Amino acid sequence: MNPWFTLVVAGLFEVGWAIGLEYSQGLSKLLPSLLTVVSLVVSMVLLAQAVQSLPIGTAYAVWTGIGAVGAATLGVVLFDEPSSAARVGFISLIVVGVVGLNFTQ
Repeated sequence: MNPWFTLVVAGLFEVGWAIGLEYSQGLSKLLPSLLTVVSLVVSMVLLAQAVQSLPIGTAYAVWTGIGAVGAATLGVVLFDEPSSAARVGFISLIVVGVVGLNFTQ
C-alpha cells in the first residue's frame, strides 16, 4: 500500500480518537471510550507502517498536522468552538506546512 495513503488514513484515525475523547467525557463512557481506544491503536499501527517508507520527521509532522486540522475543524462544527478569522488563518498555516513537507520529502 502507498505509504502516503497509509499516513493520511492514520491521520484521519487520529482525528477520530481526538474527537472521541470529547464524546467519551474523559474516557468515562464505555462505548465512546472503546471507539476512542480502537481509533488510537489503528492510528498508531498505520503510522508505524508508514514510517517504514517515509522519514519519521516528515511522517510525524504530517500525521499530527492532519490530526490538529481535523480536530480543530470538527471542534468548530460539532462542539461550537470559536471560528475567528485568526483561528482559520492559523489552521491554514498548518495545512500549508503539511503540504510543504509533502513536496520537500
